[in-house]
Amino acid sequence: MKTSRIVAVCLLAAAATIALVAQVTRQPQDEEYAKLVKEWTTQPNFMSPLVDHLPKAPGIPTTKDVLGYYAGAPKKLTKTAELAKYYRALAAASKRVKVFEIGATDEGRQCLVAVVSDEETIRSLDTYKGYLARLADPRGLSPEQAADIIAKAKPIYMFTGGLHSAETGPPEMLMELAYRLAADESPLYDQIRKNVIVMMSAAAEPDGRDRYVDWYNKYMLSQENENDRVPGPPYWGKYIFHDNNRDINYSQMTMRNWLKFYLEWHPPIMHDLHESEPLMYTFSGQSPQNPTLDPILYAEMPLFSDFEMTKMISYGMPGVWTHAFVDMWSPGYLGFMSSNHNGMLRMYETFGNGGANTMRRTIGGGGRGGEPGGDPGAGPAGGGPEVVSVTTPADGGAAGAGRGGRGGGRGGAAGAAAGATPAPARGGGMGSREWYRPVPPPAGAFDWSMRNNTNYMETGVLSALELTANFSKTVLENFYKKSLHSIESGSKDAPYGYIFPSSQKDMTRVAFIVNIMRLQGIEVGRATAEVKLSDGTFPAGSIVIKRNQPYGRLAKILMEKQNFPTDATTTYDDTGWSMGMMSQAEVKEISDKAVLDVAVQPIDTMVVTGEVKGTGPVTAVLDNGSNFISTLRYHLKDLKFEAIEKSVKAGDTDLPAGSLLVASSPRVKAEIEKLGLKAVALASAPDVAKHPVDVPRIAMFSTWTSTQDVGWVRYAFDHFDTPYDLIYKERIKKGNLRAAYDVIVIPSQGGRGGGKGLLFESEPRPGKTFAYTKSPEFPSLGMYGETDDMSGGMGLAGLAELDKFVNDGGILITLGGSSFLPADMAITHTVTATRTTAAFYAPGPIVEAEILHPTHPIFYGYSDAIVPVRWAGGPLLQVAGAEGRAWTLARFPGNDRSVLSGLMRGVAETRNRPAILDVPVGQGRVVMFATNPAYRWQNLGEFNMLANSILHFAGYPKPAPAGPAGSGN
Repeated sequence: MKTSRIVAVCLLAAAATIALVAQVTRQPQDEEYAKLVKEWTTQPNFMSPLVDHLPKAPGIPTTKDVLGYYAGAPKKLTKTAELAKYYRALAAASKRVKVFEIGATDEGRQCLVAVVSDEETIRSLDTYKGYLARLADPRGLSPEQAADIIAKAKPIYMFTGGLHSAETGPPEMLMELAYRLAADESPLYDQIRKNVIVMMSAAAEPDGRDRYVDWYNKYMLSQENENDRVPGPPYWGKYIFHDNNRDINYSQMTMRNWLKFYLEWHPPIMHDLHESEPLMYTFSGQSPQNPTLDPILYAEMPLFSDFEMTKMISYGMPGVWTHAFVDMWSPGYLGFMSSNHNGMLRMYETFGNGGANTMRRTIGGGGRGGEPGGDPGAGPAGGGPEVVSVTTPADGGAAGAGRGGRGGGRGGAAGAAAGATPAPARGGGMGSREWYRPVPPPAGAFDWSMRNNTNYMETGVLSALELTANFSKTVLENFYKKSLHSIESGSKDAPYGYIFPSSQKDMTRVAFIVNIMRLQGIEVGRATAEVKLSDGTFPAGSIVIKRNQPYGRLAKILMEKQNFPTDATTTYDDTGWSMGMMSQAEVKEISDKAVLDVAVQPIDTMVVTGEVKGTGPVTAVLDNGSNFISTLRYHLKDLKFEAIEKSVKAGDTDLPAGSLLVASSPRVKAEIEKLGLKAVALASAPDVAKHPVDVPRIAMFSTWTSTQDVGWVRYAFDHFDTPYDLIYKERIKKGNLRAAYDVIVIPSQGGRGGGKGLLFESEPRPGKTFAYTKSPEFPSLGMYGETDDMSGGMGLAGLAELDKFVNDGGILITLGGSSFLPADMAITHTVTATRTTAAFYAPGPIVEAEILHPTHPIFYGYSDAIVPVRWAGGPLLQVAGAEGRAWTLARFPGNDRSVLSGLMRGVAETRNRPAILDVPVGQGRVVMFATNPAYRWQNLGEFNMLANSILHFAGYPKPAPAGPAGSGN
């Protein structure tokens, strides 16, 4: 079966009528280019006839003409302003090229898109954009009308490169590709320009591109082999490091720019260029596959990847393969915005050195480029080649499954034990011959250069464009059919839709989901009258998502329970992401087809306006679980607030525990309305136990070499206007913490080292220091903190200061993997923290947590005894006896029924283990979350537990009496 498929693709390649460029072109050739790229290419078989020459075209500038060097030049990386300079020069010189900006980044750089096609197409871009928009939403189109549009339309093939900043090759290669497409007059390029609109990013993540290039130029120019690798910069973007390719809800400005671009232009193919695997992996869409996506997609992807592999093997290029790496389960990667919207996802992983140096590399038979996995720069070492990232010890249940990088559990469950070595990839190691890798890469050590990287990537994309140009109408027809099938599926297959009842107490979490849906182009409406269905009766104003729409499949993917296939062994990333569960919003899956006929008012952006009922000198703000309840306090920081500790009735209004009391004023009313909260004005404060709610002084601790999960917590705090100081080892060791802070939050960090990992960050290069400071020469460095030396951690001196902070009355809050610290380092003397066994495997499922002490301030706003939380790979905590029963605020039931979405093998290992502990230490407290309540801007339903633990720092109860037997096990 597999052999016959490859044979078929070989025949397809043979049938192509386009001749090779070198065989037919009569253009003058750039002799200097040919000489240099031959020198820079370290082996003859690392080159192809598509890229061993460069034609000259009068008036059309090469990168050498504008920047002073050719793409792939040793030790040359191009910053975003220079990338833009080249593309603009190319557009000014050629009527085949157009450049436009699609939006600014956090730091003010522009996301730039270059378009290349024939002159007529460039003149008529808006017309072609209109054709694709019509195919993307074919409602009302007859088959004949669709066929007419397909006959006139051209597919957009969109390339994105440089999303991960340490993967430095794609932005360099794309400049050369743009030149070839604009300047080369051979039949291959004529055919591409005639039948395809090629678009490309200058750099998919401009902020990180500039920061990494600065760091490379400062520290990495001398690297010659794998042993020379040095750490990368602590930051790429403002918040998110490698996880910018896991931003499923498009929280980041740069990711939103690309999504907005996609929904405006509707590229049928989106090709995301990455670097990690030797020598080039072309994504074939392997299993496990999300069953909700159109089956056409799963036929298209191997067609393209097999074609590319076939062409490159025919050129004599080894190490090209198509399988045993990324799968099609999670929809959260940037490029999946294409397959999520009925297009085709493409992706490469090309071997890279984390820079433009030529380096000595070794490929092991069972590893990846001499390492067990990961993108360049994905982990603490940041800029080294093929560095594995592990940000939590067992998040996916396997070593290498840290959420910060590429690992995702593909090494298998055997890697779960601390320090275990990941198993080799499915089907064998990188050096083995497999059906999906007919020609393995070279055995043993060899030199690899940036030009090799360019040669492989550019040969691959030109092969993909050749196939697209020859079968452009098939690409368009499939795009149209996938859009049509999505509408048809919602009309004939249950569930037919989803309803969020307007009667639920907090609609701000519903608005979060709705606005994420709208951001992705999913149509949402508000019921104009009461809705009566066999699934229930819902009040007018309820939110309705119908599935008979172009992106109805995506709505289902985001909303449904994820049933991970039992026959799949591992997956690349998370297995669960159900938005209703993650946000803890009430949503009903509808099996009654009548929902498709419900009258709705379309929603563009959902805005929840709060209200204050009645009049009176005291305003009681109801804590119904909105994430904005703490925001209100911070916005009105100069006012006096109290929180009631028990629920009470005020007239006909129930005031839940945690509701805030504040003196009434127009300012208070306006803020409540703006934040979507509910309140009631009272004649006097209710006669019930209360505590003051002061504005805490908050610090958030970050190591210098593991900023990823910290970034997500920073983003959440900034979004909800929670003030904090971002501090590092330097401030911790300085001491006097209690005088400056009431609360210190330590987001998930430490990696496999647990508590020791937080204290003793390894020095990537013993004896060398790596300053992260801003300077005129390197202006992108020193952002979000500065240090004279990233090496090392807070050490025992810092630990002593944290211990003193708690004993002096501070609140220390640890999240996920950081909760090893208090137990391992004896800040909490009676708490133990262990790891799961090798049989355990749980890549990001949603599981139940049982609240044992519902009156604790951490659970203000939570009315259910059982709540969904995301398994974060944190420690298995334990406290024995009465202390365990008193300090365990929530625990994992740990049975099969408690796994709500996604996969957890070995669930019994979590049985009755604490999910949250509140441990008295001296005059202070240590709050240990085995969960991660601020994960990738997804689990908003958990965030209030963290927000409450901070906001009510002065209202923690005395240790509760012993609870039911066994609650601390």
